[in-house]
Amino acid sequence: MDGKMLARLGAVVFVALAVTATAIELTWKEDRPSASSAGRTETANADPLRGELIRCQELGEAGARDSACLRAWAESRHRFLAPTPPAIDRPETR
Repeated sequence: MDGKMLARLGAVVFVALAVTATAIELTWKEDRPSASSAGRTETANADPLRGELIRCQELGEAGARDSACLRAWAESRHRFLAPTPPAIDRPETR
């Protein structure tokens, strides 16, 4: 077998494995969906804004018309985009 043929065979095997892995992943069913929602609730209780953002996410398109969601999104943007405080000047050590 020459190099070209070996490379083609390797590519075909790789594509076959990738397609098989994708098919398995798409057919995989989650056994415990409540585990992820329990984690969400625990995190939401720690930060009220997070809980409100989760509620707004569950509303879907109606969240765009909800005034509480608009306030929560504005606060989230403010937290994310707020400038960081300046670094404390430390004396140089040599």
